[in-house]
Formats: sequence, structure tokens, C-alpha cells
Amino acid sequence: MRFSQIAGILARRIVCWKKAGDNVGKGERIGLIKFGSRVDIFLPENVRLEVTLGDKVKGGNSVIGRFSHV
Repeated sequence: MRFSQIAGILARRIVCWKKAGDNVGKGERIGLIKFGSRVDIFLPENVRLEVTLGDKVKGGNSVIGRFSHV
């Protein structure tokens, strides 16, 4: 999995506590973007999405997808 934290014009402040290659536990927070913006998440093809376009999600609380065991 991979993700990108993208700060907008007003945010300009990204905090990330993890480094590339670090393990992340279920529901664990990895950082934040102060004053909003977005995070792009790139998931493998074997992940079945649990959210749809326009859904609001909350870090450490919302399930975005589940691995499909084929």
C-alpha cells in the first residue's frame, strides 16, 4: 500500500510520524495535515473497497477496504 499526504494552499503543514517501510498497525494514526487538505491512498487490486466516492471517513475509525482472500 502507498499513500500521499497533499497539503493545500492554506494547510502548508504536514506531520508524519512514520517513515517509508515502517509497519502500521490496524487503526494506527500515521500523521496529520493541519488545516485540512487530502490524502491519496493507493491500494492493491485484491482490496475490496468499503467506501464510495463522496463518503466521509475518519482516521483510525473508518474502514476503507478489506483484503480479498482469493
